[in-house]
Amino acid sequence: MASDILLLSPKIRLSLRTLASLTSSCSHTTPFGCRSTHIITTKPNSRSSSAFATTSTGTFTWNDVAGISQPETVSDDPSDLKAYFDKIRICNRGSDLQSEFVPFVIEDQIVGYIHNGFAGHLRKFQDVFTFPLDNPSNGVTLHKSLRTPDDRTTAVGEVIKSLGELIPGIRNELYPVTSSFGSRIFFSLERAAAPYFGIKVYGVQMNGYVEKGDQKFLWIGKRSPAKQTYPGMLDQLVAGGLPHGISCGENIVKECEEEAGIPRSIASGATPVGAVSYMDIDGYGYKRDVLFCYDLKLPESFIPNNEDGEVESFKLIPVEHVANVIRRTYFFKPNCCLVIIDFLFRHGYINPECFGYLDLLQSLKSGDCS
Repeated sequence: MASDILLLSPKIRLSLRTLASLTSSCSHTTPFGCRSTHIITTKPNSRSSSAFATTSTGTFTWNDVAGISQPETVSDDPSDLKAYFDKIRICNRGSDLQSEFVPFVIEDQIVGYIHNGFAGHLRKFQDVFTFPLDNPSNGVTLHKSLRTPDDRTTAVGEVIKSLGELIPGIRNELYPVTSSFGSRIFFSLERAAAPYFGIKVYGVQMNGYVEKGDQKFLWIGKRSPAKQTYPGMLDQLVAGGLPHGISCGENIVKECEEEAGIPRSIASGATPVGAVSYMDIDGYGYKRDVLFCYDLKLPESFIPNNEDGEVESFKLIPVEHVANVIRRTYFFKPNCCLVIIDFLFRHGYINPECFGYLDLLQSLKSGDCS
């Protein structure tokens, strides 16, 4: 595993030809709106690539990351926030398409949103889903015979299996269905189906950083090329969804061990520092995600080691250079950009003198953060 400190020599440069080869991308759309795309190094538009799509293997290397991260590689202004706004927009597309969705309602609580087209497939399962006859816009609900969370989980799970390729990437991992964080759980839903039912999904993401003198560094991971989603792209040191039956704090400790080999004795020092949220509509999918952010100051001697095969390698990079990569490229998994931008605010790398400071700060919670 290449986990040594990234050497950022001023001699490293990306030629225009190399940059051009890195910024090629192509995509195709499945019949149901979940897109498969090559690595997103050019700006994804609102229809050609998904912020939650499955992607093919990344084509850039750590040397490419090193070259483009150099302050002098590109003549740009670090105080210009436009590129950060761009990364946030990528996670918040499709607001003009909300009228194509109907509420998913359980016991008079809106727990999600379902596309009219996807709802048509659910109509075949009349013993599971109910559609108001007088006004379909009132939403979709579950059949009154499904009274308990276990009954609902089982019934909806069978529907998801029956839908087959309509919902790709089944993980056999359950997420709680609730109207807001910490409130009553109505049932549990297969993770891959979450965007199709528009439920709120919660996750944890952690910035692992090191201090050397007066300079801070971030440990950055490069996702395994075998990952179903965003293979080969850059990622937080530690991140994961919040499945049913585990707290945020315990989940971050678990993910620390699995993804970076961080022992509990160190991981328990991770500090919760807030949350970011976003809303993304693409095809039949309606993502409403809330990410709980954590910081963990790591010893200089610590070297991460992936335990679950989901990370190809790690590099330790100066925070200023990580910011350059975010502003100049699309190498990072999109929602990671939000978490790192939040880190840049909290650690003083983005300051009130930057034009658009408050707007950018507010945009980190563009989704329903509840």
